[in-house]
Amino acid sequence: MGALWQDVREIVHEQRQYRDLLFQMAKRDLVLRYKQTFMGAAWAIFMPLVNTIIFTFIFTRIARVSVGMPYPVFAYSGLVAWNLFAAALRFSIISLTSNIPLVTKVYFPREIFPISTILVSLIDFVIANCVLVLLMLYYGMTPPPTVVFLPVVLLVHVSFTLGVSLYLAMANLFYRDVKYLFEVVLAAWMFATSVLYPISMLGGRTARVLHLNPMTPVIEGYRAVMVTGESPFTPWFGIAALVSLIILASGWIVFHRAEYSFAERV
Repeated sequence: MGALWQDVREIVHEQRQYRDLLFQMAKRDLVLRYKQTFMGAAWAIFMPLVNTIIFTFIFTRIARVSVGMPYPVFAYSGLVAWNLFAAALRFSIISLTSNIPLVTKVYFPREIFPISTILVSLIDFVIANCVLVLLMLYYGMTPPPTVVFLPVVLLVHVSFTLGVSLYLAMANLFYRDVKYLFEVVLAAWMFATSVLYPISMLGGRTARVLHLNPMTPVIEGYRAVMVTGESPFTPWFGIAALVSLIILASGWIVFHRAEYSFAERV
């Protein structure tokens, strides 16, 4: 227990000591992500919009589903939240291997790399949410008062994302094929989450199992506060928050203890 508490104290102290470096790394990642791209930051809007159009056609013309609201709003709100998770993981997983000179020659807390990618993805998230508001207004909807709970949902969302990111970045440094396997897992993960259809339509045991996926209560909570005006604080959301905290804490401690051997693994 003493060693665990020592790890926590070191993690907190290092993050405070190197916070300026974190913001510089996030600024660098933001510039690199959109450097020499035709659309620039508009990519944050373009991809969820294109996917919304595609899935709106599929789920309103071919395999119709009832979601209790205009389907484009339902799909886009889910895709915006999912893209924050997916984009952060895609960039985090290679954050160590793409910065090998810094990993091997200069000391600073290496978790700065995955954290900076999440900060950049949060900027994309904010931009994409502006389009969600415009889309809601187009369909005669307005953000409900429950939007004040968005920071709570976002905190759980980011905690889970960061915890998974730390594990993936570390795993990909040790085994370079992790990033390829991850793309397969991520594609299956999206369809096991309530991004494009409500999990409730499945019913029974399947719905209960899929609710154990922390991203399902997170996305449902996001829709609740941004679109439907319902409380996000369901039992499933509580479980997701607890799982997120466990994954973040364990991932950060494991990452912190392993980072001293990162240079040997390159």
